[in-house]
Amino acid sequence: MDQSIFLILLQDGVVNGAIYALLALCLVMVFAVTRVILIPQGELVSFAALTYATLDTGHVPASLYLLGGLGGAAFLRAAWAKRGTALLWLAVETLVLPAGIAGVTVWLAPQKPGVAVEVLLALAITAPLAPYLYRLAFQPLANASVLVLLVASVGAHLALGGLGLLIFGPEGSRGPGFSTAMLSLGDQVVPGQSLWILGLTLTAMAGLYLFFEFTLLGTALRAVAVNRLGARLVGIRTEQAGLIAFTLAGILGALSGVLVAPLTTIYYDSGFLIGLKGFVAAIVGGLASYPLAVLAALVVGLVESFSAFWASAFKEVIVFTVIIPVLLWRSWRHQDLEDEE
Repeated sequence: MDQSIFLILLQDGVVNGAIYALLALCLVMVFAVTRVILIPQGELVSFAALTYATLDTGHVPASLYLLGGLGGAAFLRAAWAKRGTALLWLAVETLVLPAGIAGVTVWLAPQKPGVAVEVLLALAITAPLAPYLYRLAFQPLANASVLVLLVASVGAHLALGGLGLLIFGPEGSRGPGFSTAMLSLGDQVVPGQSLWILGLTLTAMAGLYLFFEFTLLGTALRAVAVNRLGARLVGIRTEQAGLIAFTLAGILGALSGVLVAPLTTIYYDSGFLIGLKGFVAAIVGGLASYPLAVLAALVVGLVESFSAFWASAFKEVIVFTVIIPVLLWRSWRHQDLEDEE
C-alpha cells in the first residue's frame, strides 16, 4: 500500500464514518429518551435514498403511500384518547401534513425541479415516518421493559422491510450527487459529494448541540433522558419528549439516506446493514455518550475502508468484530448488574 492508496482509503473511511455517526447519534438519542433501540432506523435510510432516486427520474415515489398509510394508522390509534383541540392538532399532524406533502410532490416531481428540491421532498416524505411509527408501535408501550421495547422494534423493522419490498420492489437505485466538483489537495482528489457529506454531518451535529444546550425542548429531552419519573413530576410530558426524539431521528435518518444515495446502489433492505454499523458505534458509546459514539463511528468507517482493501470478502465480519471486545469489557466491568438494569 502506497501513500496515495492510504489517503484514498482514509478519505472513504471518514466519509462513511460521518454517515454512521449520524445514525449513531440517532440511536443514542432515542434510547436515552425512550429506552427504544431503534432498529427500523435502517429502513428510514433506504426509504429516503430510494425516494430521492425516484424523484430524480421524474416519477412520483411510491413512498407517499407509506406516508399516508402510517399517518392514517397513527391517527386512528391515537384518536380515541384525544378530545377537542388535541384531536384537531393530531389530524393536522397525521392527515393534513401527509396530504400536503403528497400534493406538493405530485405537482413538482414530473417537473424534475433539481437536486435541492428533490432532497427537501425526500426528507419531507421520509422524516415523518419515524414519529408516526412512534405513535403506532412505541408510545403505547412507553412503560414497558427494555426487552419488550426491543421486541417491538424488531417487529417494526420486519414490517417496514416487507412494506419496502412491496413499495419499492427488489431493484436497486442510485441518486444523483449534490456536486460534480473535485477539490485537489496535492495528489489527492476529494469529490464534492464527500465535502457535502462532511459539511452536512458537522452542521447536523452542531444543530443537535445547540438544540440540547440552548432550547427549552432540548433541556426537557435531557431531563427525560436522565430521570423519566423526575421529569414527569416537574411537568414534562415524557410521551411528547419521545415524539420529538423520534422526529429528530427521522430527520437525521432521512438525511443519511439522501447522503448515501449517490455513493452506492441502494436496495429496499440496504439500510439495515448501514444502520447496524451505526449501532456498533452507538454500543461502543454505551448508548449514552454522544462524543464517544461519533468517535466510534469514525473508527468503524476506517476499519470498513481498510478491511475492504485487505480482505474485501470479510470486511463486514471484521467491522462487526469490533464490538466484541467492547461487550466483553463492559461485561467484566458490570458483572453485578441485574438483567433489568
